[in-house]
Amino acid sequence: MPTKILPLFPLFQVLFSFPFFLPLATSTDFNFPAVFNFGDSNSDTDNLVAALGIRLDPPNGQTYFKAPSGRFCDGRLIVDFLIENHKLPAPSSMAAKTCIAILALLCLFPLGNSIDLFDFPAVFNFGDSNSDTGNLIAAGIESLNPPNGLSYFQQPSGRYCDGRLIIDYLMDAMDLPFLNAYLDSIGTPNFRRGCNFATAASTILPATATSLSPFSFGVQVSQFLRFKARVLELLAKGKKLNKYLPAEDYFAGGLYMFDIGQNDLAGPFYSKSLDQILALIPTILVEFENGFKTLYDQGGRNFWIHNTGPLGCITQNVARFGTDPSKLDEIGCVSGHNQAAKLFNLQLHALCTKLRGQYTDANITYVDIFSIKSNLIANYSRYGFEQPLMACCGYGGASLNYDSRISCGQTKVLNGTTVTAKACDDSTEYVNWDGIHYTEAANQFVSSQILTGRYSDPPFADKMPFAMKLKF
Repeated sequence: MPTKILPLFPLFQVLFSFPFFLPLATSTDFNFPAVFNFGDSNSDTDNLVAALGIRLDPPNGQTYFKAPSGRFCDGRLIVDFLIENHKLPAPSSMAAKTCIAILALLCLFPLGNSIDLFDFPAVFNFGDSNSDTGNLIAAGIESLNPPNGLSYFQQPSGRYCDGRLIIDYLMDAMDLPFLNAYLDSIGTPNFRRGCNFATAASTILPATATSLSPFSFGVQVSQFLRFKARVLELLAKGKKLNKYLPAEDYFAGGLYMFDIGQNDLAGPFYSKSLDQILALIPTILVEFENGFKTLYDQGGRNFWIHNTGPLGCITQNVARFGTDPSKLDEIGCVSGHNQAAKLFNLQLHALCTKLRGQYTDANITYVDIFSIKSNLIANYSRYGFEQPLMACCGYGGASLNYDSRISCGQTKVLNGTTVTAKACDDSTEYVNWDGIHYTEAANQFVSSQILTGRYSDPPFADKMPFAMKLKF
């Protein structure tokens, strides 16, 4: 099974094959095999424009490139002249390698027999860590250590999981390659069939100064706009990059998928009351609606929208907010968090219905992830699991094996003792991987339930009469 997973690349630009030299003489002292550039706009060849979707208009670039090139200049920068004088290729950037569209979810027979209803040429995904295949890590904001990735990739893959995410299973079910992260440009990634804009820790609401991820939903949409414009620009120059980029009509025929909102609800619990958080929901959904409309105006017509899961059942939230047994429900989850998730989902569902009425030529599918995950946690033993709430990779032992001071794979000194957050012996017995995210086995279960079509509005169970091969 091909993975198409690539090495990680920091958001800060890397320039290859850029030896320094003396203009009138050649010196082996400066014969470097590669150059890594760190800087600001004086040597940025497209990173800010590509990462944040900022638009540069003419006359930027007019003197040399004849069009905006991502440089804050009318033409070439110092770094361009240095490279050009040494007869080396122009500096590469994230955008030049590009990312296209494909994101996930649509179901087809596990043996590869596709169904026309879900036969999309590409998928564009927007979200948080539930579907991030490497963006936050590629941006250089965080790093992941083993045993992340152990169950499938055999090493950290940019995913906050021991293996595959829901999106990976759905892509595999469609017989499509795994999605490459938009910010990952190392190794000539192929974006012909998809691009993933989802970034861990992202929110629907705009990021603040204290946000871990600056790539909020609005920024991800701006990244898509930049991506699409860049793709069309490159396609117009010839066929050389066609095998790496989506065709122009893929943007209209592709699937736009969303799995975001969890952090908008979970984060505020550290500083706000439940009533204050519930009052935020309409504002959150206005922001989501604005992003949806932008993508529709860009030609998107096929939309797949996941609601948010049971936040109160995440190990981290149980450890922090569930110390008082009166705050827990009958299965040990934090009631207030789940109440917020339910109200968010109710209003998100209503928004989907509203959008369906407004945009009659669009296909909008709402997927009830909350019900699938709640069923898994409530009936875990029925589905072959042994631990519904305890983290597989963590520190602290029973009953949650979670300590917010140390992440999966880290080694730290806590209370004068050096400790390591290690993985359990068998992650397939656990629903939760690292205290926040699900294990590969749990993601497989959730994917299998999505693919039945019973948890979608409109449902598609009659069109998808199959089940994935599961571990149980």
